[in-house]
Amino acid sequence: MTTKIRATLAQLVWLACAFAALLLAVGALLIALDANKSNELVQAILRGASWADLGIFSRQDGIKQFRGDGAEVKNALFNWGLAAIAWLVVGRVLERIIKP
Repeated sequence: MTTKIRATLAQLVWLACAFAALLLAVGALLIALDANKSNELVQAILRGASWADLGIFSRQDGIKQFRGDGAEVKNALFNWGLAAIAWLVVGRVLERIIKP
């Protein structure tokens, strides 16, 4: 019984981390494609990505800040891309720790 619970919990943790990485990747793509930011769906994805970056990988004040032409796109792709990779790595590590 405990083994099944741990396996299910490991899958849920991995799923949550993968979803956060997906939000970040889609958010970066929407910024790169210059999506309509007044659209409710675009706003929701960008809000979710801003939450998932945990402030460490923020577009405005992240690991690396680009200046000049295309800075917003470069910041989103670089910082949110790193954040997505971090979520996937942490999710996989946690899954392996939790899983029996």
